[in-house]
Amino acid sequence: MTSHQTTQTMKPATAAKKLGVYLEATPTEFQEGVVSRSELNALQTDPPEWLQELRRTGPHPRPVVAAKLGVSIAGLARGGVTEPLTTEQIEALKNELPEWLQKERATQAEVRKETVRIKEKKAEQGEQSPRPRS
Repeated sequence: MTSHQTTQTMKPATAAKKLGVYLEATPTEFQEGVVSRSELNALQTDPPEWLQELRRTGPHPRPVVAAKLGVSIAGLARGGVTEPLTTEQIEALKNELPEWLQKERATQAEVRKETVRIKEKKAEQGEQSPRPRS
């Protein structure tokens, strides 16, 4: 019996998500094809000019926009940002610092603090709990 190794492929939407780019802004060939695991690795290690430009200027997908603004994706929605933004638009928002962005950044900071507190508490409890006898 011979085992045939099949090439793993993914939909363009999945590949775009893994690359951190907005699918609709990618070239037509990328959007209409399938991407193999080796092609994805090649795009990540040696990105072509179109990918470098997209990462540099956008438009960026919501997870990237949220990360660049320091808020959650839900925070973006609460702030009324539902469309992809370019790097220029993100920088403009950072400079304007609207009230919703200030509020969402504060909320995100609290969430991070709470996550750290819970992690530390669990670590502390792990150190204090008696070890089971073998």
